[in-house]
Amino acid sequence: MSELNELSRQISNLFEMMNLEVPAEDTDLFETGLLDSLSFIELLVQLEEQLGVSVSLDQLEPDNFRSIQHIVSFVLANQRFPKSAAAI
Repeated sequence: MSELNELSRQISNLFEMMNLEVPAEDTDLFETGLLDSLSFIELLVQLEEQLGVSVSLDQLEPDNFRSIQHIVSFVLANQRFPKSAAAI
């Protein structure tokens, strides 16, 4: 499985852990109401705890988190440690 597919699966699993069903990787999480302010904070915590991605204030752009595809790109650009060290 490619790194991109594996990361997409891991992020999809984060949403499952949050009890959110995302229909497709390109689903707009904000427009559909899947991510509100509380679930967005929970997502940020999960990204840091599970994938080692710390989000700074200047990175809190909605477009970085608009869909699973956008989140995958963001994580790839900002991961602190190798994928093998992350455990989901």
